Amino acid sequence: MGKPKLAYYLAGGCAGCDIAIVDLADYLVDVLNAVEVVFFAPTLADVKYKDLEELPDGSIDVGFFSGNVRNTEHEHIAKVMRAKCKILIAFGICASCGGIKGLVNLHDNKEILEKAYKETFSTDNPDGVLPSPKVVIDGKYELELPELTPARALNQVVSVDYYIGGCPPHYEHIKRAMEALLSGQLPPKGSWITMGHAVCDVCPRNPIKRGRKKTMVKDVKRTIDLPIPEDECLLEAGYLCFGPVTQGDCGARCPRVNMPCRGCGGPIPGVKDFGLKAMSAIGGVLEEIDLADKVIDPVHLFYRYTLPVSLLKPIEKKD
Repeated sequence: MGKPKLAYYLAGGCAGCDIAIVDLADYLVDVLNAVEVVFFAPTLADVKYKDLEELPDGSIDVGFFSGNVRNTEHEHIAKVMRAKCKILIAFGICASCGGIKGLVNLHDNKEILEKAYKETFSTDNPDGVLPSPKVVIDGKYELELPELTPARALNQVVSVDYYIGGCPPHYEHIKRAMEALLSGQLPPKGSWITMGHAVCDVCPRNPIKRGRKKTMVKDVKRTIDLPIPEDECLLEAGYLCFGPVTQGDCGARCPRVNMPCRGCGGPIPGVKDFGLKAMSAIGGVLEEIDLADKVIDPVHLFYRYTLPVSLLKPIEKKD
């Protein structure tokens, strides 16, 4: 039998997931020797969309899709990847849940374009030109841009076989996921490929790991409120940490360097709406309910990575 065929596509992301794969270093060489890469766009290989489109349906064994679906081009390639790949993986929190870039859904496209191309102090655009899906140059050259759509997770466009969280996924977890793929030891379809522990379970700051019970939160602080304690539980200290409801495939990397978890690993199993679960978890440990008034900008805080797949729906603005 030939080597498994692998494809990778970056949609509405920052290429951090791509760099996380490169960070596999020596192990990446072993992976590349074990697979045949047939498509890796746009960051690592000079291939064209037609190269992917011309492949037979079902001819690719595993496809990785990173970034959210933010325009018509992303949507088209998501559907092509689904047709060509036997296994399609939402790779990283943007593909899995919409990601931090999914916060654009709090605004309509007109607001975003006006801000980016007219209103920022550094913008030099005296004619107020905005991007257009189609434009004709010199009366004969028609250029086309993909049209913006609401930010969506991959499973809001096509069916997804597996999910991997992280912003980006930690390289040690990517290695374990690759080993599972190459060995065929995968969970049931539709599952997250995960170590199965919350961030708190693997966090050295967890008071239970130190032989004592957790205490209630007596104050709510922001990370600009210094000094941040070096070794105690950040949530107990008042820094809103989502470790209790976030998958810990990262090994609690943020709490280990004095930053509270913000949920990029994705929700623990059984959670339908990450933001609601996080609010419930935080609310349950506040000593006084009035402390909730000290939470600044709860939508951006609790839905930082999962707004597109949440129960919250955009408000339709009327002219």
